[in-house]
Amino acid sequence: MIQKEGAYTIKFFTKHLTAFILSLPAQTQGKTLRLIELLERHGYTLGIPYTKKVDRDLFELRIRGKLEIRIFYTFHTTTIVLLSGFVKKSQRIPKQEIMKAKKLLQLLDDT
Repeated sequence: MIQKEGAYTIKFFTKHLTAFILSLPAQTQGKTLRLIELLERHGYTLGIPYTKKVDRDLFELRIRGKLEIRIFYTFHTTTIVLLSGFVKKSQRIPKQEIMKAKKLLQLLDDT
């Protein structure tokens, strides 16, 4: 079921993600937080170039700039759960980052 715009809340699934975002340079950190707010406001309708579907229930928030940041997330009822993040250094998403996000997604599903 697709929610209306503005009907979502954001949840950080791990403290590691919070620490990752806080470790970013100030400009990148600000851009990241603004995109998280956009995601909260628009949910599924945000779309490319800001978000992209990676797998069945796994999406990426795409922060572009001096650093290319990716944050994996999923929709869990009316909550958008931010799972993990990393600095993207190549065209492809590293498999270990996808596997890490899928493990966190499985943990979320088990709770």
